[in-house]
Amino acid sequence: MHYLIGTDLGTTSTKSVLYDLQGHVLASANVEYPLHHDTPDMAEEDPEDIWQAVVTTIQQVTAKIDRQAVVGIAFSAAMHSLLLLDAQRQPLTRVITWADNRAAAAATALKQQPLGAQIFAATGTPIHPMSPLNKLHWLADTQPALLAQAHQAIGIKEYIIMRLTAELQMDYSIANATGLFNLHTFDWEPAALDWAHITASQLPPLVDTDAVIDHLTPHSAQILGLPTTTKIIMGASDGALSNLGVGADQPGVAAITIGTSGAVRVMTDQPYLDPQGRLFCYYVAPHHWVVGGPVNNGGQIFRWVRDQLDQTESAAEQQAGRDPYDAITAAAQQVPVGAHGLLCLPYFSGERAPLWTADARGAFIGLTTTTSKAEMARAVLEGIVMNLNAVVNLTKSAGPITAIRATGGFARSDLWRQILTDVLGQPVTIPQSFESSSLAAIVIALKALGYVDDLTAVHQMIGTTTTYQPDAANHAHYVRLQGLFDQLTTQLAPVYHDLANEQRDC
Repeated sequence: MHYLIGTDLGTTSTKSVLYDLQGHVLASANVEYPLHHDTPDMAEEDPEDIWQAVVTTIQQVTAKIDRQAVVGIAFSAAMHSLLLLDAQRQPLTRVITWADNRAAAAATALKQQPLGAQIFAATGTPIHPMSPLNKLHWLADTQPALLAQAHQAIGIKEYIIMRLTAELQMDYSIANATGLFNLHTFDWEPAALDWAHITASQLPPLVDTDAVIDHLTPHSAQILGLPTTTKIIMGASDGALSNLGVGADQPGVAAITIGTSGAVRVMTDQPYLDPQGRLFCYYVAPHHWVVGGPVNNGGQIFRWVRDQLDQTESAAEQQAGRDPYDAITAAAQQVPVGAHGLLCLPYFSGERAPLWTADARGAFIGLTTTTSKAEMARAVLEGIVMNLNAVVNLTKSAGPITAIRATGGFARSDLWRQILTDVLGQPVTIPQSFESSSLAAIVIALKALGYVDDLTAVHQMIGTTTTYQPDAANHAHYVRLQGLFDQLTTQLAPVYHDLANEQRDC
């Protein structure tokens, strides 16, 4: 028997999943790590934390098998990360994640000039502080000496693969999300490099998502207990892979993901660029592109509920060996649709789609002296989904949406599944397995290694799915609330910048 490992490098955790060559899940392991917020706009990770999480999860999923039978490891990773390396390939910085908003001024300046539209038309990456394009410009403005030391500008997936193999490469999918990659020429975009104040020589060589490195270093093989002949398959970004992993690989089938963040994506067979620059367009594989919009504020806002609103109760649940999220969700489920008129604008970490402003800030509208924590929890869940619904409506510009598939950590909650279905007003299909990104990485690996002929093999591996039907009365209620939600978002937009400046000055 032979095995493949799918490793997903997430924003707050790394997960490794062990598969057989038919795509069956045999074991999984997850390790969390902190996201550093030293200032309100900062969101960084320690690359050593992530390396240790990769080592630990791979060791755990292979603990009960013959490790010599592992033929490869395929990767999925969060987009937009930036890590600077010195001449010895040692980190000069922590990993600056997609959620870091310190490049907001750079993004605003680029958006206000014709160069911004030119770069978007070349790269398909919306102009926003999430992208390395603007992070590098910000570093050039604020820490020029640091940027001058940088021999390489890479992301977390490239760093991990370099640690495993001593090879430095970047796949087209991750590159496409940097804002530096021309999706028409499949090379680095000169205008973007100029804005970022770097050269192509400081960026990794580009390869396709099915590229294979046919070895581990002796040191990493010894640490993992795997043969040096274990192959590393590049894989792609987590968002691009998620569509493939839930079977949303045909035009008209939308994939919605809610993890730490969230996204709405549809797949097309050629690039589609939104004329107003509101949607991304990212490469997955030949004749496979994802078009859609990402949101900053997904499950991390529910984590805020756990850590801030429900702190004492959550600690008690954890001490009793129970998941505190289950208790919070159970309380929210007792609250009727609409949370008694309480709306949450979930822009706690700025926002990408649909607002595309790092200065967006969260709000509860409708608080009264009788508002309970359970109502606030319900309002958070509904607010996250209504914001995603606004992105769904934008994504329809790429073509009609005839079916919806959903995945991510939220899918474990019956309440959240039903809220999503009721807000959208369309049936939503959810696979039993939540490992969509790692599964898709495995399918790319299987094709790269010659075990399957094409990526449609994923449809035989997804397994059991459940389709949720919308409740007509609930949907009608949410249609009214969506109107209020959209109206409030528009009306509050003019004050976001001043509020954000107040926080930066504190």
